[in-house]
Amino acid sequence: MNNIVRNILAVILGIIAGIIVNMGIITISGSLIPPPEGADMTTIEGMKAAMPLMSAKHFLMPFLAHALGSFVGALVAALIAASHKMWFAMGIGIFTMLGGIAAVMMLPAPLWFEAVDLIFAYIPTAFIAGKIATAKS
Repeated sequence: MNNIVRNILAVILGIIAGIIVNMGIITISGSLIPPPEGADMTTIEGMKAAMPLMSAKHFLMPFLAHALGSFVGALVAALIAASHKMWFAMGIGIFTMLGGIAAVMMLPAPLWFEAVDLIFAYIPTAFIAGKIATAKS
C-alpha cells in the first residue's frame, strides 16, 4: 500500500476509533455512575442545568472517555502509519484535545475538572500511545 494512502488511512481510522471509544464510555457511564436525581443528561441544556448537582464522581467517566478515546485513537493511528508514528499519535491527541476545548466552551463544568481534563486526558495519553507504537517497530 502506498505510504501516503496508509498515513491518510491511519488518521481516519484513528479518529474513528477514538470517537467510538469515547462515545461508548459516555453511553455506559450513566449505568455505572448514575446522574444526580432529576438530571437530564440527554441535552446540552439539561447537562448545563445538572452541573451544580454533580459531585466529583460524576466527572470520572467523562475523563476516562476523553483519556481512553485519545489513547486508542492515537494508538490506532500510530500502529497503522507508515512513518512518523509519534507525529500521527500526537496529531490525534491534538485533534481530540480540540474536542475537549469545544466541550469546555459549551459546558460549564467545574474549573478543576476542565484543568485536569485538558492537561491530562489528551496529549499525555496520545504520547503514551505513540511510545507504545514506536516500541513495537
